[in-house]
Amino acid sequence: MGSEQDWQRDKEEFVADLEPEQLAPGPLTRQFAQLTRILLAAPTVEDVLQRVLEATTVMVPAADLASFTLLDVDGHFHTPAETDEVATELDRLQYRFREGPCVEAADPGGPAVAIAPDLAAEPRWPRWAPAATQLGMGSVLSTALISGPPSGESSGALNVYSRSRHGLDEADRDVLLLLATHASLALTATDAVTRAELQAAHLRKAIDGRDVIGQAKGIIMARRGVSADAAFDILRRTSQDLNVKLADLARTLAGRHTEIDLPTR
Repeated sequence: MGSEQDWQRDKEEFVADLEPEQLAPGPLTRQFAQLTRILLAAPTVEDVLQRVLEATTVMVPAADLASFTLLDVDGHFHTPAETDEVATELDRLQYRFREGPCVEAADPGGPAVAIAPDLAAEPRWPRWAPAATQLGMGSVLSTALISGPPSGESSGALNVYSRSRHGLDEADRDVLLLLATHASLALTATDAVTRAELQAAHLRKAIDGRDVIGQAKGIIMARRGVSADAAFDILRRTSQDLNVKLADLARTLAGRHTEIDLPTR
């Protein structure tokens, strides 16, 4: 009994010596507490994923783009949610080359974290790293999701892309690990989570995005007399310069093509 009283007295003395700011939760703690409440109330898989991506771009200051990668039991990768279509393209190139941070982190036998501070000098991914650099990326960080639900044995990763070389550091890695854990637990707790729903959401987003981007590319190709790849690069650079999502820019151009044109360089 005496030891319990001694412990309580010591604890009270320790707390009394702390400054008020040491007792108050920090901004990151409050952000995670708020995210937890939001995720527990999320009704669907899409909502869970988008909420985590929104939080990622706030809590990781250098995060210009973010996405989720999922690996199905049949070995197929897909991106069910992203903050911008350029992130989807960065993921898609990894799936095609079978190399890159999200491919490694999503693999159950791979590393829990894959980070490249400087993609321009990254030897691990000889095909993907130069392609990512061409798309304007300087650094990347991916961390594995907790395996299990939503799709049985499937696994995945949360990915962050920065346009800045050395833009992502160890502190960002720790934040991303916590965000990935929150995402995994929220997906587990979401009743609506099924592999079919995730695949349907991915397919719907992919079709919608490709349709409008294809229309915008066609307009640019006709106006400028350039190739499809060059038209996509014009869209990508303009969306980056204007800080507007690629699909939103493409939708505006497709809907108002008689009124506006994209700038030239």
